[in-house]
Amino acid sequence: HVQLVESGGGSVQAGGSLRLTCVASGAPYSGGCMGWFRQSADKEREEVARTSMNPGTITYGDSVKGRFTISRDKSKNTVYLQMDKLQAEDTGVYYCVLDRSARPCSWTALRSGIWGQGTQVTVS
Repeated sequence: HVQLVESGGGSVQAGGSLRLTCVASGAPYSGGCMGWFRQSADKEREEVARTSMNPGTITYGDSVKGRFTISRDKSKNTVYLQMDKLQAEDTGVYYCVLDRSARPCSWTALRSGIWGQGTQVTVS
């Protein structure tokens, strides 16, 4: 039974930085795709960043390109999201997602994957 645990959320002023961490525990896996979505009160769930675990093909949502960086550590079953130049529009609950299937890494595949409980990010 795989579980995802996010950490690193919090409150920050505009222009600041935060680093989110997501650890996948439970049944081990060697591949798959991991990524981040976010949800705010007045927006639909938004795609933020994703990375295939082997090899590391990376894709970003348009609103975070150039400001956010996703990275992975396969040995630790962990994915990180470095968020720089944060804006008020980045406020929301950030969810880590894992797709363990053999499908190509995609937003569609992630949406039907395993979701973490979410971590709040507030930018003021």
